[in-house]
Amino acid sequence: MKLSDSTKGYIWTFVGILAVSNVYIFSKAALNLVDIIQFGFYWFGFGLIWNIIFLNKRISLSKIKEAIRGNFKLYLLIGLLEIVATTSFFYAIMTIENPSVTSFLGNLSPLFVTILGILILKERFNYIEVLGVILTLTGAFVISYKGNASLNSIFLNGTQFVLLSTSIFSINTIIVKKNIKKLTPSLLSLNRGVFIFIFTIILMFLTKQSFHIPQKALISITIGSLLGPFLTVIAGYNALQYIEASKRSILSSSKSLFVLLGAYLYFGKFPMQYQVIGGIFTVFGVLLISFGKIILKKKDQK
Repeated sequence: MKLSDSTKGYIWTFVGILAVSNVYIFSKAALNLVDIIQFGFYWFGFGLIWNIIFLNKRISLSKIKEAIRGNFKLYLLIGLLEIVATTSFFYAIMTIENPSVTSFLGNLSPLFVTILGILILKERFNYIEVLGVILTLTGAFVISYKGNASLNSIFLNGTQFVLLSTSIFSINTIIVKKNIKKLTPSLLSLNRGVFIFIFTIILMFLTKQSFHIPQKALISITIGSLLGPFLTVIAGYNALQYIEASKRSILSSSKSLFVLLGAYLYFGKFPMQYQVIGGIFTVFGVLLISFGKIILKKKDQK
């Protein structure tokens, strides 16, 4: 039975949701035991190995060189942005105690994608999207707010890393979506792995980190790297080939619920009640932003 493009897109999106949900859990487990630089070296080193194995029987080295040569500046830009975004993401995972809180805050990404779509792609807002933006921002504020009077400590520590990560990831999403016909999902994943792995090698030697890490951390990194630098990225880029970014965002917003369950089962941790409420706000906000885009697109087609 031949699958339609939309079905393929939904399958890839669901695979990506399951993979990225577990990334939050396994990366947090590893970061509790090792330095973030050691973590990055092994996480993306293993991720690069999975990508090379995957690509080995699918595309020749000459074709890889040809594809990169034709879009070198684009791959370079995406690779550099990925370094900043990914480093910020794992700093957030490391800093914020509960990974489900980090995941809820990560729902700001569709908001940034929408704003960038308006500024760069000249897309339009409608009232449903505006309501979604308000709900998402409100939810993020509720999750992050600690109630302190001092401006230096008013928000949960680690929120700044989430904001940086989601904003850069959103820029990359717009760039990739705009150039998806010229880029290959597998090569994008490989490109990301190469850039970040080289970056972590440099940091390992500059900071004189030990290459020895606990076995428990190594197990978490091995599993997580298969899900994260490899499967999540490939699934995400493949989904963008078959369905609109807005539809992908609708489904992807459910990842927070999977992370919430995983964090409780793995770490025995559950967010504060107000953080759960804020998280629900962000999920509904993402849904409204995504549905608003779909409704606007249908109106334009009439």
